[in-house]
Amino acid sequence: MSDPNLAPAAPIRAALFDVDGTLVDTNDLHADAWQRTLRHFGHDFPIETIREQIGKGGDNLIPALLGDMPEDRSDAIDDYRGTLFKQEYLARAVPFPGVRDLFERLVADGIKIVLASSAGAEEVAYHLGLIGCEDLVFATTSRDDAESSKPAPDIFATALAKISPLGAADAVVIGDTPWDVIAANRAGVRTIGFLSGGFPAESLRDAGAIAIFDGARALLARYDESPFAAVRAGADVDA
Repeated sequence: MSDPNLAPAAPIRAALFDVDGTLVDTNDLHADAWQRTLRHFGHDFPIETIREQIGKGGDNLIPALLGDMPEDRSDAIDDYRGTLFKQEYLARAVPFPGVRDLFERLVADGIKIVLASSAGAEEVAYHLGLIGCEDLVFATTSRDDAESSKPAPDIFATALAKISPLGAADAVVIGDTPWDVIAANRAGVRTIGFLSGGFPAESLRDAGAIAIFDGARALLARYDESPFAAVRAGADVDA
């Protein structure tokens, strides 16, 4: 599926990576933390319902599940979840295989790598250390840099500003959720979807991903067939 708002296909000079579910295995951890948090505040949701919302920041996840509410209550829920995740879940995060190898290939090809996450800056910094790629990443962005988290385009718009004078036509987003793809589309950037976050290929393709791979290792294994080798607008590559 192509999107008329996307920039025309061009050689890729920048890769904007989501973090959770894309580079580190944390989506189930986030879902569990959200379920515990919502129960603490008197709201009981099946884990499957929460799991579908993972990839959004709290500013968008909370109203999606609970509807509109006073800002102070929404902030209290989000703050509780953030503290719980840092205290009981963050240390359980593990990187997906092949991330550093993929990053080394991208940098060798002159591609700038930016981490662009709906998590806070502290979590992004932690995960950057976890994947051991501090020397390979050009810049990072987080929800702390944006007015609204994914699926709003703010985080990717901020990431694009950091790679200026390169622009949307020179970049690709790599993410694992439909919310990544929607946010990238709204920022005018193409998206490669990873299945590592647990979302089905159909949901990523329907949202507008131009190519789909199992994860970092699979993308590296088929690098010469991927959009990094030759971008074809609207083409799908499955692995």
